[in-house]
Amino acid sequence: MSGIVLAAAAVAGTVLLAAGFVLGRYAARRGGPAADLGTPVERATFHTLHTASLAAPPLRAGLTEETARKAAGTLRSLLGTEALCLTDRGAVLAWDGPGEDHHRAHVPHQAADTLESGRSRSAPTGCADPACPLRWAVIAPLTGEDGVLGALVAYGSRESAVLVRAATEVARWASVQLELAELDRSRTRIVEAEIRALRAQISPHFIFNSLAAIASFVRTDPEQARELLLEFADFTRYSFRRHGEFAQLADELRSVEQYLALAGARFGDRLKVTLQIAPEVLPVTLPFLCLQPLVENAVKHGLQDRERGCRVTIAARDAGAEAVVSVEDDGIGMDPELLRAVLRGEHPAGSGIGLSNVDERLRQVYGAEYGLVIETGVGAGMKVTVRVPKYRPGVHRSAP
Repeated sequence: MSGIVLAAAAVAGTVLLAAGFVLGRYAARRGGPAADLGTPVERATFHTLHTASLAAPPLRAGLTEETARKAAGTLRSLLGTEALCLTDRGAVLAWDGPGEDHHRAHVPHQAADTLESGRSRSAPTGCADPACPLRWAVIAPLTGEDGVLGALVAYGSRESAVLVRAATEVARWASVQLELAELDRSRTRIVEAEIRALRAQISPHFIFNSLAAIASFVRTDPEQARELLLEFADFTRYSFRRHGEFAQLADELRSVEQYLALAGARFGDRLKVTLQIAPEVLPVTLPFLCLQPLVENAVKHGLQDRERGCRVTIAARDAGAEAVVSVEDDGIGMDPELLRAVLRGEHPAGSGIGLSNVDERLRQVYGAEYGLVIETGVGAGMKVTVRVPKYRPGVHRSAP
């Protein structure tokens, strides 16, 4: 089982960018047969996650007639549209729902602008059959590493801004699955290393808990739910980007802020965060996704077995030829012997994976002297310090 497939399993939850808010409110109005599964919003959340899990495997095999046929019905169910089709850049690959006999031939023309521009659009179908329910079409691009691969076309009985947003976001989620399929075929060592790093950083539990927290705001505070969905979208998009192994500190901190916004929605006043960032270090380059696992570790251990909550302090300062970043919590801490075992990779499943992963990558990139510096003790909290040389990736220092 490759690292890419495991990473993709975590990504499956991101489909709620498209449907969680929309379907949650829709199901809350309609209700459903599974009354024993919780509130209408909770039922909609679980139903959407389950449906997404069915659509992901065929898409992760690439965009072909066979995979499109397997995915189209599930994607249509996910969106609740009258009909849905998937195309590549030249032809319709699969159709699910009524109207195929007289609409299929028009799809390439309708999708041409989207395939060229990479932007979603909606338009009336112009159908002359009074009995046909397909009156409006939303065309959203399916993209991969090399650009637009095809289109998702969702058909409704009327014009709907909600359908435009939902279809666009589902297409983005499907595009992530297709991009992972491309990565799986490439099999390069750099890609495999990056995906293993992503797999370690993006916790499936965090994704599920974030979606559950967002769902809890759908009825009580729809605007807050919307803002959290946007934060979640940006966070996952950044975390699974394909733009190299390095990032600026400013971008890493933005991703951390999005993570903390989602964590704050779940923990409320129990989680307090202090940021102390020197502006001059924001352009410094460091390994991609280097800070988020350290912050996630601080939140996890800071709040463990503590009813009064915890404070997490993130600081970044200029130290001459280096930038120094620290993440500190006042939580339960860790036994130093256990910590050494964690950094050696001798940890229980799910314990400290982020710490060991970041420590290993820092040593590989900058040298053994640039591993994590961790100060901790049982009941004494934890402080993790990262030192980053101020030079561009790929520019090596002269040997002493």
